[in-house]
Amino acid sequence: MIITSDFPKSDTPRATGSTAKAKPQNGASQTESTHHKNPNRRRVSPHTTLSFPPFPLPASRGLRRHMPPTMATRARFVYSRRRAADEEEEQEEASSSSSDEEEEEEAEVEGSDEEGDAEEEEEADADEPAVKVSPSATAAEKAPGRGGRKGPITISLKKVCKVCKKTGHQAGFKGAVYIDCPMKPCFLCKMPGHTTLTCPHRVAMEHGVIPAPRRNTNTSLDYVFQSQIKGKISMVKPRFLVPNHLECGNIKFHQRRVTCLEFHPTQNNVLLSGDKKGLLGIWDYVKLHEKTTYDSVHSCILNSMKFDTANDGVLYTASSDGTISSTDLDTGIGSPLLNLNPDGWNGSNTWRMIYGMDLNTEKGLLLVADSFGFLYLLDRRSKTRIGQPVLIHKKGSKVTGLHCNPAQPEVLLSSGNDHFARIWDTRKLEPKSALASLAHGRVVNSGYFSPRGGNKILTTCQDNRIRVWDYIFGNLESPSREIVHSHDFNRHLTPFKAEWDPKDYSETVAVIGRYISENHNGVALHPIDFIDTSTGKLLAAVMDPDITTISPVNKLHPRDDILATGSSRSIFIWKPKNDTDDPMEERTSQKVKEYVYGSGSRKKSNSKHGDSSDDDSDGGSGGKNKKAKKTRFTHTAKGKGKSKA
Repeated sequence: MIITSDFPKSDTPRATGSTAKAKPQNGASQTESTHHKNPNRRRVSPHTTLSFPPFPLPASRGLRRHMPPTMATRARFVYSRRRAADEEEEQEEASSSSSDEEEEEEAEVEGSDEEGDAEEEEEADADEPAVKVSPSATAAEKAPGRGGRKGPITISLKKVCKVCKKTGHQAGFKGAVYIDCPMKPCFLCKMPGHTTLTCPHRVAMEHGVIPAPRRNTNTSLDYVFQSQIKGKISMVKPRFLVPNHLECGNIKFHQRRVTCLEFHPTQNNVLLSGDKKGLLGIWDYVKLHEKTTYDSVHSCILNSMKFDTANDGVLYTASSDGTISSTDLDTGIGSPLLNLNPDGWNGSNTWRMIYGMDLNTEKGLLLVADSFGFLYLLDRRSKTRIGQPVLIHKKGSKVTGLHCNPAQPEVLLSSGNDHFARIWDTRKLEPKSALASLAHGRVVNSGYFSPRGGNKILTTCQDNRIRVWDYIFGNLESPSREIVHSHDFNRHLTPFKAEWDPKDYSETVAVIGRYISENHNGVALHPIDFIDTSTGKLLAAVMDPDITTISPVNKLHPRDDILATGSSRSIFIWKPKNDTDDPMEERTSQKVKEYVYGSGSRKKSNSKHGDSSDDDSDGGSGGKNKKAKKTRFTHTAKGKGKSKA
C-alpha cells in the first residue's frame, strides 16, 4: 500500500507527548522509502505500520482501544492532514490583506510594460505579413514545466513559396497577373535568371529573332520553284485587316470543349466544329439561329476535319475512337472508311487513336496517322486501304498532325510526340526514308506548309517556340528563326497550333492563341496573337472582356477577313472594326454583339458520355454505328456586355 503526504517533513505537526515509535506487529520491520520525483512521498510496505505523534483524537480512549491497528493509523494520518490544511488557510488569510496593495502596484507596472510590448509587436506585424507558431511551441505553452515556467515559443515570419517550397518569396496569381517562382526558369522562354513579368520576349516578341540567310539558292530545285511556282503568286501584298472586333458568339454550342474548326469551302457563312465528345456542329453565323448538331458521328474526341474537294457536301472526320468517317452533312449519316479498333476496348496498350489526317487531291488519297506512329493510305473513291501501314515516327509515339504540300501534294509533312517533324515523299514511303527530320525541343503540336507556294514550314512546339523554315530545299538542320510564344498548356486544353493566313500572298502572317493571360482592367484575358513570321513581331493581340477563357482553337476564313475561335464550349466570330472619322457613322455602323445559346447550355439525360468533367482522357470504347441524331435549336439572345455563359 502507498500513502502520499502533500506537506514537507519539516512542516509535520508534532505534539509534546511521547515520541517513541510503535513496535511493529507480526514481526514486520518498519521500512521507509522516498519517491524518485517527490522526496515528500513515502513508499510503505503493505505489512508496515507507521508511527505518528500521539495526537489527541476526538474519539474516546475506549473506542481507540477497540479500533484495529490499520484503522487507527489511517485516522491519525487523516487528522494530521486536516490540521495542516487549517493552519495553511489561516496563514494565507493573514498574509492576503498585506499583499493586496503590493499586487496592485505590480499590476500597474506590468500593464505599462505590456502596452509597450504590444506596440512593438504591432510594428513587427506591419513589417512582416505572416506570423506562424509551430505546433511544438503551442504544446509547450499549454504544458508548463517545473516551477510554473512555460516552454519557449518559436515564431516564423518567413514567406513560403507554393512552387519550390522555399522561403523568402511567393508565387501564384496576384489579381489578374501570375507571378513566377524566381527559383524556376521563366515559364515563357524556359530560360533561368528572370521571371515571366521581366522576360524580354514578353515585352517584345521579336527579341532575339535573327532571320537566317538563304542557302543553296542556285540549285535546280530553286530554278523550278522560281519558274513554275513563284510566277503564280501575286507580288503585290494586299492590305492586311485584323479581325479584332467580336461580332457574335454561340455560347455553349457544344457539351464539351471545342477541338477543331473548319469553314465551308463554298458557303461563306457556314462554320463546322467538333468537340471532345465527338459531336459535329454546323452553324450559320449570319443567321445565328440556324445550327445543326450530329452527336452520332464519333464516340469521343473529333480531332480533324477535311472536306471532299469533289463534293462539298461530304466531310471526312478523324477521331480518337480510331475511326475515319465520311459524313453526309445533309443527313448526318456517316459511313466508316477505317476502323483501327474492330475488337473494341482492350486496354490503352492496344487502343489506337487518330489525330493527323489530310487529303491528296491529285491522287484521291486520304492520309491518316495513328497514336502508335503509323501512316495509313486510303482510297477515298473505293473506300479501301492501300498497302500496309508505314512507321513514320518513333514506334509507340503519337503522330499529332499531317499536311500535304499545296504545290506538290506528294510531299508530306508530319509532326509527332517524338520531338520531330519529318518530310516524306509519299511515292516512296518506307520506314526511316524521310527526306528531312526537323528536330524540336519537346512535343510538336502541328506543322504546316505555307498555303500558297508551299516553300515555307511553320511548326508549333511545346517548348513555347514557333519555328519557321523559309526554304524547304535548303539546309533544314536549323530553323530560319525561332519565335518565343506562350502556348505551353496543361492536359485540360486542346493543343495550340499556329496556322498561316490563307489570304496572305506574302505567306508571313500566322495566328495562334496565347496561354499566359494579360491584365485588362483587373480581368485576366487570354488574347489571340497575329504574328509576322518573317520578323517575329506581334502584329495584333485580339481580346474581348466578354471572353475570359482560353482560345486554343483558331481558324482564319480562306476568303473573308473573319476569324473563328473555339473557347471552351463556345464559338465566336471576329471581324475587323470599322475605321471611320465620323463618330455618328461609326456609332450606327457598329453592330450590337449578338449571342445565341446552344445545346451545351441544356441539361441532357445521362449517357455514356454524360460526364461533365473536362479531363483529357483520349480513349473511348463505345458508340458504334448509332443512328444519326439531328438536333436544331432556335433560341436567340442579343445584348451588350458579358454573357451569362
